[in-house]
Amino acid sequence: MLRRDDDGPIAWSALWHAVAIGFMANNLLPARAGEFARAYVVKRQAPVRFITALATIGVERLFDGLFMLALMAVAIAAPSFPANSVVGGVSLSHVASGAAIVFSGFLVVAFIVALHPGPWLRLADRVTRAVLPERIAHRVNDLLHGLIEGLAVLRKPGRFLTVLWWSLVQWVVNALSFALCFKAFGLAVPAVGSFLLQGILGFGVAIPSSPGYAGVFETATKVTLELYHVDPSRALAYALTYHLTTFIPVTALGLYSLSRVRLHLGDLRGAGPEPE
Repeated sequence: MLRRDDDGPIAWSALWHAVAIGFMANNLLPARAGEFARAYVVKRQAPVRFITALATIGVERLFDGLFMLALMAVAIAAPSFPANSVVGGVSLSHVASGAAIVFSGFLVVAFIVALHPGPWLRLADRVTRAVLPERIAHRVNDLLHGLIEGLAVLRKPGRFLTVLWWSLVQWVVNALSFALCFKAFGLAVPAVGSFLLQGILGFGVAIPSSPGYAGVFETATKVTLELYHVDPSRALAYALTYHLTTFIPVTALGLYSLSRVRLHLGDLRGAGPEPE
């Protein structure tokens, strides 16, 4: 999704370190600071703007949401899905449908802007210069240009199809890890239930919260497994075990990458677009 300013590929090592550090930062820092940390690290490793890197992460999240919703729909349509299941008094099928409309809407807007950026940038330029001081308006417009650059993948069919393929692979493999853990705990949850668990977890941890999504992860997992009539204590044991066994390696890999790029955890707290 992300390319250098000259549209050349970025080294895999730089991308690996950025992703590993970003996931680690989400585990150790609050409010999903890892998303900003990822953009900050890749900016240091390659000739790419912070705001452009951040925009590609935003597009990635749109794809993530749509694929998780699609796989959730598979779980909800499966015969094994508990009929009329609700979470917080709301039908899961209604929640999934509403979320799909929202994510699709954002993606359509992103496509429109990416395919025809000129009119939108000119409109933004006129508006910002009319209501903001010249220096601030110039800065805002510069940031908007960087955001548009981050949407470039949407207007390149080959790269777009590649992103779709790897998004599908990523979320199917991720769901398989939940299904394997069902087997390890001897839970009577069908494999397709991993799609539902993944989706509910994905949207639960998307909201900025505590470091490592502590509490949010366990609550979302427990609620989902109880839909399949798993005992609350076993559901909580599953959630704690899965969370811990994924937290440790992800954090360790991120800390290793942090040392490789000669940064400290404190450097990530203030990651932002200022040092372009």
